[in-house]
Amino acid sequence: MAGPVEEGAKVASGIVDALKAQPAVLALTLANFALLVFIFYALHQAASYRQKMLDQVFENGRELQQLLSRCRVTELDEQPRKSTEVVIEPLKPLE
Repeated sequence: MAGPVEEGAKVASGIVDALKAQPAVLALTLANFALLVFIFYALHQAASYRQKMLDQVFENGRELQQLLSRCRVTELDEQPRKSTEVVIEPLKPLE
């Protein structure tokens, strides 16, 4: 009985023989692997860019919150509050 290494060698030599007979299959296989590597790389770069943008958005929000927390508006505190009631006028007919 042949060992697993010998069986693996037989399978590998069979694959090489089949690829020698049809080089287009080899080319398509390599193209598929190249496409998978490119897709992985593109998705990784997109995720990195998205994370960088989210970090910038959160940092800008923190800075804005700090700026607004330092603002003091005293004029509004001294004036009486105005009514916030909304008056809706009826629609006029078209001419």
